[in-house]
Amino acid sequence: MGGSSDPDKLVAKADKLTKLSLTRWSADWRSATVLYEQAANAFRVARENEKAKEAFEKASKGQEMLSSPWDAAKHMESAAALAKELGKWNEVADFYRRASELYVECGRSQPASDALAKGARALEEADPDGAIQLYADACSILEEDGREQMAFDLYRAATNVHIKVEKYADAADFMLKLGLAADKSNATNSQCKAYLSAIVIYLYAHDFKEAEKCYNDCSQVDAFLRSDQYRCASKLLFAYREGDVEEIKRTAQSSAISHLDNAIIKLGRKLPTGDVSSLKTDDTKEEEEPLDENDLT
Repeated sequence: MGGSSDPDKLVAKADKLTKLSLTRWSADWRSATVLYEQAANAFRVARENEKAKEAFEKASKGQEMLSSPWDAAKHMESAAALAKELGKWNEVADFYRRASELYVECGRSQPASDALAKGARALEEADPDGAIQLYADACSILEEDGREQMAFDLYRAATNVHIKVEKYADAADFMLKLGLAADKSNATNSQCKAYLSAIVIYLYAHDFKEAEKCYNDCSQVDAFLRSDQYRCASKLLFAYREGDVEEIKRTAQSSAISHLDNAIIKLGRKLPTGDVSSLKTDDTKEEEEPLDENDLT
């Protein structure tokens, strides 16, 4: 292609083909879409990202008009990647969502989920909450299609973003969701790791009650009861109840914890994060309270 104005001319020509006028009664989307695609690629090569992005958006619209949602989705992803280069974060989310919807129209859950996950990864720094939402939706798409196994990494990624923004209860919740997905996939090892991870996160947030509740819930699962992760969790909680800081630190160095995700290992290495000596006295207080109520009767 000659001078740099060529792709601009292609877009202008394509725009004309899609506009109705007194002489043109129907839009020629087929010819226009080819021109938009050529222009988009030329702009991208020339590193004119803003123009390339707009041309890909128009090419995507064209493929939709031609009832080709797969190609429309591909162009939408190209537009999204360019929006990311340009730091237009709201467009990144919108375009990847649109691409995902188009893949769903094709009945393709994996690329639909992948598109949302790409959006989530792009947004992790700039908009962590937006990233978390995209990860959650990406997981849902896979689960609705019975592909829980494919969602494990997405649950982990979402957990890591929650930890980064210090939303520990949500982080633990995502680990428990991973545990459920792993249970449905008969992935026992991933399931047990997820449960121990959730318990470590609660302990890191110094929420001993939630950690214990989580431990009791997970202990209903036979596979967990037979695992190294269960033994590690039992030791940790026992050490907490005893107020034994050295034993907590020792257990946090154990292999069960060093086989978890890096973000969780880092939290484990920092245990205990609060005063554990108070837990012993808490227990005795709780035992006395019901007796006081009886005295009133």
